Amino acid sequence: MDYPCSLTRVGNGLKLGLFALALPLCAKDYTPLSPEQQAQLPEPADFTVDFARDIQPIFEQSCTQCHAHGKSKGVFSLETRDDFIYGGDNGTAAEVGRSAESLVVAMISGLKPDIVMPEKGKELTREQVAIFRAWIDQGMVWPDEINFFEIERSNLHPMELEDIEVPADFTNPIDGFVDADFTANGVAWPGLVDDRTYARRVWLDTVGLLPPPEALGRFLADDSEDKRIHLVRDLLGDRQAYAEHWLTFWNDLLRNDYKGVGYIDGGRKPITDWLYSALANNMPYDKFVAELVDPGMAAEGFTNGISWRGAVNASMLPPMQAAQGVAHVFLGVNLKCASCHDSFIDDYTLEDSYGMASIYADGPLEIAECDKPTGDMSRVKFLYEEIGELDATASAEMRRRQLADIITGRHNGRLPRTIVNRFWHRFFGRGLVEPIDEMDRPAWSPALMDWLAEDFVAHDFDLKHTLEKILTSRAYQLPVNLTTGEEGSYVFRGPEVRRLSAEQFSDAIRAVADLPYPRNTSKVNRHAALAEGLATELPLQPQWIWTTADAMNGAKPENVRFERTLFLDDEPIEAVLTIAADNGFTVTINGERVASVSKRSNTGVLTYSIASQLQVGINQVRIVGTNFYPDGTPIRLRPGQTELPPTPPETYNSAGLILYAKIRSEGGVHDLVSDRQWVAKSGQKEPRLVAEMGGVELAPWRIGAHFLELAAAPADELPVERASLVAADPLMVALGRPNREQTITVRQEEATTLQALELTNGETLARLLRDASDQILADSNVAGEELVQHLYQYTLSRLPREAELTLASQIVGFPANSAGVQDLLWALTALPEFQLIY
Repeated sequence: MDYPCSLTRVGNGLKLGLFALALPLCAKDYTPLSPEQQAQLPEPADFTVDFARDIQPIFEQSCTQCHAHGKSKGVFSLETRDDFIYGGDNGTAAEVGRSAESLVVAMISGLKPDIVMPEKGKELTREQVAIFRAWIDQGMVWPDEINFFEIERSNLHPMELEDIEVPADFTNPIDGFVDADFTANGVAWPGLVDDRTYARRVWLDTVGLLPPPEALGRFLADDSEDKRIHLVRDLLGDRQAYAEHWLTFWNDLLRNDYKGVGYIDGGRKPITDWLYSALANNMPYDKFVAELVDPGMAAEGFTNGISWRGAVNASMLPPMQAAQGVAHVFLGVNLKCASCHDSFIDDYTLEDSYGMASIYADGPLEIAECDKPTGDMSRVKFLYEEIGELDATASAEMRRRQLADIITGRHNGRLPRTIVNRFWHRFFGRGLVEPIDEMDRPAWSPALMDWLAEDFVAHDFDLKHTLEKILTSRAYQLPVNLTTGEEGSYVFRGPEVRRLSAEQFSDAIRAVADLPYPRNTSKVNRHAALAEGLATELPLQPQWIWTTADAMNGAKPENVRFERTLFLDDEPIEAVLTIAADNGFTVTINGERVASVSKRSNTGVLTYSIASQLQVGINQVRIVGTNFYPDGTPIRLRPGQTELPPTPPETYNSAGLILYAKIRSEGGVHDLVSDRQWVAKSGQKEPRLVAEMGGVELAPWRIGAHFLELAAAPADELPVERASLVAADPLMVALGRPNREQTITVRQEEATTLQALELTNGETLARLLRDASDQILADSNVAGEELVQHLYQYTLSRLPREAELTLASQIVGFPANSAGVQDLLWALTALPEFQLIY
């Protein structure tokens, strides 16, 4: 309990002496309740109180954040029964059989407004006070094995792979650890699922699609013993399908989307190009994390967060969003509570959150508690200083680099354990650690957690390696677990039943009909990520340019006009401009505006077709690059001004422009890049040649080879077959696709009324079924029973039973008609057999 006259806890004898001296200084009334007040108390609960069931949850929700786990505010601890009874600065907390007269009851009852406990958070309910009274009166029974000592955080430190004892007799070590757990819990190994069930499960889990009937047929006909391993490898080898499935997973985690709050006014920046490329090329996870924690221009949207309009709570400012995102996604820790006040549900403090947030600020931040400034300044630090320390005097850029090194470094065991736990949860419906965002908790099999994580690290953070290990384990191939164990005593018995995601549901219907989505809302160029060696085909190397050679370190806010002349012998057949700028730009060719992007809507690397603006002969290319003030204020001359007034050095910030114009004609290559041959003009100064600063790897932008891949890639005209590439529609929203304004690690699994309404009477689903039906009938060469069999095979991965075939054939009609096919598709997609992953 937090008393205003709190003292540091000392030995019992000295504590009593200090208490006697300090008591006169206390202005508040810490005496027990008066008889009149006691009469207002709820009666003790009329059942036998169980400490673990009834009292421990109250302690953990309302008390332990101040009085346990090494903390003892007011010299009061409840780590053990003896500590609790002894009390704190103000005397014994409780006496057996005398609950109404106990000081602790006076404080939790709310009848003395000046000493209500808990001091922060929700007050105890009358029902909880009644349970507490009954516990005291019944003898304060407290099992010896329960305490609230300071707990060492689990899953934090690495191990050497060779130090982990792997059970023998299993090809896949995962199964050895599961076998040990089965043995300890008296669970016998069930038989494995059949090929059809496995194929449907692994297709959906690996690439997010239902198995096409022809491919499924080939797999079922294969009689080789290792065909399941080869299937997993083939699926993981489909780079496009893999990337477009896991894009959904990472979009949820990284708050990446295509519309919503912040995208219109530039307060939010997508990272889809970078993310798609990273997934398609299986970027090693340590590099993946490092490029998100310490990002260049292409990936900075994650840590930039959302710039909310208007006044916002201090816990929602961009540096705090960065701290929350990094800790949540990569360390499995939710700092939302601790971003406003010391957490009530774990040991993370406001200082912890602000320490992380300061890494992404210009320096230490003033700490605000519940949005009220405290006057205290944060100390720049990593969440777990025993793993690594930061140089608080370093620049913001260097601090981010140090943070990336610490998080991905060998001393941090939490990073690999967090991602393998997310994978386990993804495939089994429950994590090794549960909830998955409380990674300080121990895993149900610590040895399995350690082995998976260290094997992942030993294989160079190869995500696909770990996916293959899990997906080919006997544990993954077990039948789904339909039993419900006792609450609080989880025993692994196999995968849980899971639902199709919103994207999988929509993709499945479109795949059955071979019906693509209308357009690629993500705007990602898939050729740039999927084609190999594109960048090497470019004949020129673009440079970042500005008026000074050190503008990447800081340049004054101004507009700079860049000009270049291009001569074409013949009409271009391909002309695409790839461009990036810090901060904004306006492109005109032969007097016609091509594009204009301000800082508020700058999305990094962009591409534009410029074929229609080019002409045979001389072409005048002009680009006005803008370096805004740090707060985003535009560069504008007032009436009568011919030049901007002098700007103080603190307004200087990085400035640069880079471009590649890929221009091809029958006559050859006419590519144009940003280099020293451009002429620049700013203010009233004479035109002069620009300064080159460096190539695509130049900091702070570090756009890398992906810029060159985009520049070399042809226009993306591939069909859009995946929901991960389009904005959410009402059907997907109803089925649980989030708006991604916050980090989403687990989507809601329970059915909702909205889902029922959308699936039975929703206009979006009705339109999708109608379009799918029309496409099926337009493309299909089969009718009647053959059509029914095809639809069953695709949606349910099996042929219809005799009765189903007869009824379904009647539904689709003779000959098949659109309304009938729609009805059958709706009936099939409404089945649990379709909507659930068994």
